[in-house]
Amino acid sequence: MEILDVLGYFGALVIGITLGLIGGGGSILTVPVLVYLLSVNPITATAYSLFVVGASSLVGAFKNIQKHRVDYKTAVVFSIPAFIAVYSTRAFLVPAIPESLFRLGNFEITKNIGIMLFFAVIMILASVSMIRGNEKKVQALPAKIVYNYPLIVIEGTVVGVLTGIVGAGGGFLIIPALVLLAKLPMKKAVATSLLIIAIKSLFGFIGDVQNLTIDWVFLLIFTGLAMAGIFVGIYLNRFINGNKLKKAFGWFVLIMGIYIVVAELA
Repeated sequence: MEILDVLGYFGALVIGITLGLIGGGGSILTVPVLVYLLSVNPITATAYSLFVVGASSLVGAFKNIQKHRVDYKTAVVFSIPAFIAVYSTRAFLVPAIPESLFRLGNFEITKNIGIMLFFAVIMILASVSMIRGNEKKVQALPAKIVYNYPLIVIEGTVVGVLTGIVGAGGGFLIIPALVLLAKLPMKKAVATSLLIIAIKSLFGFIGDVQNLTIDWVFLLIFTGLAMAGIFVGIYLNRFINGNKLKKAFGWFVLIMGIYIVVAELA
């Protein structure tokens, strides 16, 4: 086993630990770890990421279900357009993207490069959300939940398409939507978002099964390490300030996003 392989599997553990420590965001590292350390094709990497994200989020969702923090009606209302969009994106849109997108002089922007550049943009947006720590600014909301159905459908569809393209959970988009559009309190929004992410990510992965050859042994080992890391992160969370760590991780994600842009255009 080469050193990059070792680092890649260790990266899976780190992804899980980060998820356990800060409750979200860590899965955005899955695609870079798969692509740059384990040499997985970007399209396949985004598919594998959906499975890892879905399985990891399911663990967190079950934990919150036990604490009665999940709002099931909101999860269903938001999930339906999201999982339809993410499944359609993985099954039909991604395979339809041409291998050569366009040229800039002598430099060709291929499908793989385009996916990674788009992913880098999502990483940078997510990093800004983590660095700013918007959850601290959310004020107490009324107990009665009011649904803005048209906006929820639009938001769910947009998040589903983005998730389908880059393979990331999109929690930094879902949580504000649940707070602003469904009027959920922050703790319920975070808990409910995990269930939504799990549902739509796993549905998106189903859209890939019919188009890609899945290395199940590798994927299950990688996912198992990530899920083991979650429990390590939950334990460490007793001793580490999650808010400070989230901001520090946000800066790391920002640097990684910039690195991907440079690496793909070099």
